[in-house]
Amino acid sequence: MLGQMGVIEQSPKPAVENPRQNIKCEFRRYLLQERGLSTATLKYYVSFVDQFLSERFRNKTPNFSALGVADVTGFVQCHAHRLSPGRAKLLVTALRSFFRYLRHHGEISVDLAACVPTVPNWSRSTLPKFLPLGAVQRVLNHCDRQTPIGRRDYAILLLLARLGLRGGEIVALNLEDIDWEAGQMSVHGKGGRASQMPLPADAGEAIAEYLRNDRPHCSSRRVFIRAKAPLAGFASSVAICVIVMQALQRAGVESARKGAHLFRHTLACDLLRQGCSLDEIGELLRHQSPNTTAIYAKVDLTALRSLALPWPGGSR
Repeated sequence: MLGQMGVIEQSPKPAVENPRQNIKCEFRRYLLQERGLSTATLKYYVSFVDQFLSERFRNKTPNFSALGVADVTGFVQCHAHRLSPGRAKLLVTALRSFFRYLRHHGEISVDLAACVPTVPNWSRSTLPKFLPLGAVQRVLNHCDRQTPIGRRDYAILLLLARLGLRGGEIVALNLEDIDWEAGQMSVHGKGGRASQMPLPADAGEAIAEYLRNDRPHCSSRRVFIRAKAPLAGFASSVAICVIVMQALQRAGVESARKGAHLFRHTLACDLLRQGCSLDEIGELLRHQSPNTTAIYAKVDLTALRSLALPWPGGSR
């Protein structure tokens, strides 16, 4: 940071000497520039590939022509069962992408991507994780609004609770994205898609109070700024998940999931209880496919009872 400010002389960055590091950098560039993947997805892909290369070649120069089917299937079998179904699917997808990259660049002649096993993860096979009725307000009430960090976190939690924003969308929120006169905000979602969302009154008041009194003075255009140096926006959505986890702990709310998506699922389930249709919920959450919203139909017990067939032989 001091080097960027010109206070001290910056030393040149050391050249990449590790062959494995060089391969990772080239693969990262390929994912970013040619595949157009998001920064978060890119991070997961590269970490899985780095783990594979580390276990297969150790500190030696990678010899990709020596790779075989057993190397691929053995790695997946060793690690996939330790991960959640979603993370395991991300693992195998990263490996397929890497092997296609190697074949495209002539490093291998065999299509190892076709050898990567498939991880079963049937859509809508589980129930969405959500908080019970009244738990969200309980979490908001336990925010320490007497401190700058507490007021910042309160504003973030309100955006999660009222609009169901994703953690990455809050991280990417810039000052110019809020139209105070129109009472709306521009949200940058998946794939870089921008959507205009209404700004709820309580969330707008919390954000305005944070901007007027608590936001550190810095050159960053992000709405929410880190409390510690360097003063900049959050690096990733992990910071939002940490804020949610700490808020749940303060309120004494127990939940199997503690990420930012917990508020998103809770909002959808609450709207369903209030009589909103799945189409309306999907529009608020900005789902691209109705199938994504359909999972919430499984928690609408009142509507499901009307579809239930009578038990053969009558009830007991």
